[in-house]
Amino acid sequence: MISRMIIAVLLASMIPVPVMADEKSELLKLKEKIANEREELLELKNTTTNLIELFVEQGLLDKEKAKVLVNAAKKKAAQEAKDQIAKERAEEKQVAEPKVVKSTVPDKPAGEKEKVKGKGPVFVGYVPEFVKDEIRQQVRADLKDEVVQEVKANAKKEAWGVPAALPEWLNRTRLTFDMRLRGSNDFFGNDNAPFLDYLSINRDGGHIPAFQRNEEFQNTEFDRLRFSQRFRAGIEMDITDSLKAGVRLATSNMRNPVSNDQSLGVTGQSYELAIDRGFLQYDYRDAKGKDRFSVYGGRFRNPFFSTDVVYDSDLSFEGFAATFRQRFNEDAPNVKNYKPPALVDLGGRFGINMGPQTPNTMFATVGVFPIQEVNLSERDKWLFGGQAGVDWLVHDQSRFKAAVSFYHFHNTRARANAPNSFANDWTAPQFVQWGNTMVPINVNEGNELDGTPINSRCNSTQSFVGQGCLYGLASDFNIFNFTALYDYAGFAPINVMFTFDFTKNFGYNANRIQREFAGRLLDNRDKTTAYQFRMDVGDRDALKFKNWNAFIAYRYIERDAVLDAFTDSVFHLGGTNAQGWWIGGNYGIANNTWVNLRWMSASAIHGPTLNVDSLLLDLNVRF
Repeated sequence: MISRMIIAVLLASMIPVPVMADEKSELLKLKEKIANEREELLELKNTTTNLIELFVEQGLLDKEKAKVLVNAAKKKAAQEAKDQIAKERAEEKQVAEPKVVKSTVPDKPAGEKEKVKGKGPVFVGYVPEFVKDEIRQQVRADLKDEVVQEVKANAKKEAWGVPAALPEWLNRTRLTFDMRLRGSNDFFGNDNAPFLDYLSINRDGGHIPAFQRNEEFQNTEFDRLRFSQRFRAGIEMDITDSLKAGVRLATSNMRNPVSNDQSLGVTGQSYELAIDRGFLQYDYRDAKGKDRFSVYGGRFRNPFFSTDVVYDSDLSFEGFAATFRQRFNEDAPNVKNYKPPALVDLGGRFGINMGPQTPNTMFATVGVFPIQEVNLSERDKWLFGGQAGVDWLVHDQSRFKAAVSFYHFHNTRARANAPNSFANDWTAPQFVQWGNTMVPINVNEGNELDGTPINSRCNSTQSFVGQGCLYGLASDFNIFNFTALYDYAGFAPINVMFTFDFTKNFGYNANRIQREFAGRLLDNRDKTTAYQFRMDVGDRDALKFKNWNAFIAYRYIERDAVLDAFTDSVFHLGGTNAQGWWIGGNYGIANNTWVNLRWMSASAIHGPTLNVDSLLLDLNVRF
């Protein structure tokens, strides 16, 4: 459009007119007419330029896009003008060259000279007035129609607002929404043993009377069909170019950090709604606009590259974290064109948190996260974490990512109470799943197995012989974790991804546990290793119709390899001390609508028998 206008201006300056060599006055008149026409076209050009600048000022057209548009038009106009000049010169040359025609007139006698009155007329190509009028009308029409159509198209594509009608902050705000409906069926083995529900015991302040004893145990015998839903809605706002804030609401039971599920079947009671996230995020960018480091504060998503062997996908982190990036080969075409996969819980590969999503970087993430503030005590519970890794686009869109991490959980293990003291009750965890080694916090002065009262509020009729009211974690948790994946894109659009996860807890101290809780553990051996092998095949996410991916994995997670409160809440009904296979996949049934199907078969590694098979079917939507 703009290029046509510029071409018209250039052509107007070169419109040839018929001029006789001796008709100077006529030439002056024609020049004056051409100048007037040029002035008119320049006026039209300036109007167009002013219109574009007005669009930019009003926010209807991005400044950079306007600049690119004008530069492209100038370049195209210059080339077309050059081609037009070359064409006209070729035509003039063709007209100027005399044609050789065989004469039928007899030659003049020798010596007779032809009388010549000057050099004769000079002819220049002529563009009729109606052609010039047509050019002017065409430029006006193209200017009006193409500008309007382009503006409308960009407005629809980029969701422009009307600045005069909408507040400015809406242009810097993004809404998020996702919802999941789940049906799950758990199948228990016939020879399963009973397992204490330590979380219920601690919340009730200790063992409850014998006639309610069934509430102290997990269900390990009766198959269970359940339905649940998860609803999450969030808002993110750009405060400045580098600072943003976010808040997310979610269905929640408000006592489970690794699940936002709301069970269906609560006798018509209203669901709970909680603030699942609320954070500030600062991204530092260099002169090229590349982010070099990010700082998070508040309650935010998992900042670490990890799998749900260590941290469940629904877990949010509270505290402060920072991620630093050192880029390499950042101008490579495959890096510029790379599009990260969707978030794990929004159509991506379920159970894998990709962490920093910047390819061709070496990255480091550190964080400090309060777990529990203890009143009237300086021994609050904390998580300190650090991670270093590399994210590399090995070839084209194939991606290799690996990281080593260390997580130190501070003040989370149990400490024994003195006789008839409750000073260390705070060491009982606020949340556990199951699997970690648990010990009673209260002790007595004599033989722990003689049935004598352990504390004034606990006696042998309300508790198991030798056990106290509250339970805590026997082990400290100083966790080393290595995670690696290779996402091969050579079969595009189908990807094949291999993932490996290894974890070792160096915090288990059998001698200390034996010294502090003598006789309270039947098995005090070190069981602190976990690993997982996994393969995914298919599209990297299932957010479009007919997109699909599938996976198969084997998991082995010993009882004290990780903190059972934060690991996966689905495999083996959550927690640790489990091994087995799981298989599943996603399929897009419409844009931003997909189903997830998983089958898990797991059994306990140590201690009493506990076999659990689970089938889960999820229907997910998002925008």
